[in-house]
Amino acid sequence: MDFKDYYATLGVPKTATAEEIKKAFRKLARRYHPDVSKEADAEAHMKEVNEAYTVLSDPEKRAAYDAVGQGYQPGQDFRPPPDWDAGFEFSGAGERGPHAGEFSDFFAELFGRMGRAGSRGQPHADDFHARGEDHHAKVLVDLEDVFRGATRQIALRVPRIDDQGRLRFEERTLNVQIPKGLREGQMLRLAGQGAPGLGSGKAGDLLLEVHFKAHPRYRADGQDLHLTLPVAPWEAALGAVVELVLPDGSGLKVRIPEGAQSGRQLRVRGKGIPSQPPGDLLLEVQIVVPPAATPKARELYESMAREMAFDPRAGMKG
Repeated sequence: MDFKDYYATLGVPKTATAEEIKKAFRKLARRYHPDVSKEADAEAHMKEVNEAYTVLSDPEKRAAYDAVGQGYQPGQDFRPPPDWDAGFEFSGAGERGPHAGEFSDFFAELFGRMGRAGSRGQPHADDFHARGEDHHAKVLVDLEDVFRGATRQIALRVPRIDDQGRLRFEERTLNVQIPKGLREGQMLRLAGQGAPGLGSGKAGDLLLEVHFKAHPRYRADGQDLHLTLPVAPWEAALGAVVELVLPDGSGLKVRIPEGAQSGRQLRVRGKGIPSQPPGDLLLEVQIVVPPAATPKARELYESMAREMAFDPRAGMKG
């Protein structure tokens, strides 16, 4: 997927104000609108201009675009980095306009999911009291907190246009209860933390989509946990009982069966995410060979080579 430079499309600098972006769009719209333009490919140019303006005229989309677009050139292969949108607070309005479904794959990749969790209270003509709009944010939590349950401070960045028409961020910090056994992708609803209501209407809610931070050892998959388990050659050959430390700090003894090979998967039921029901712990055996770094170690390996006469490639012959 090719990166699109929306600032270059509109011919404005990255520091452009909201008014400068609007003026640039109007100028290009007069030039490329298919109903009046005589230039070649006017319709295609107008589509690109509409897409760029849709992003840069919206504080939330512009903030998201700026966050992932650093260092990219037009046409350069682009993939959004994992969790690029974590910590941004977005409104729940979703896409607007007749062209929203016609934009590029680049646009859809970045903004196709924004606003999916929100809703807006709609006032009637004779009633100016309405519930505020729901907001949405993606947050990352530690796997340890999912095992134990915890209360954590979470900082969110809210894009705003200041009085000079420039994009700025407001930051707010919330105390969030992380329930034990939380599922990845689960929504936490914080009542009254969305947009204020109209008149005497209630404020909207803030919906937090929770994902897990990368862990140095464990990987979550649904309610299951995965771990690559290093074992010594003699543990794999003879069998052994090894001790692990789970994300909550508790110990777990696991039996390695005699003759285990690298790649073998062991399942420990009920030792994954502590939900209801709990997930499983899946261990992938990885045999780690100690180096022949000393004369004694080399002597042991030479003795094994003589005494065992083992050929790991016997099945490949003939």
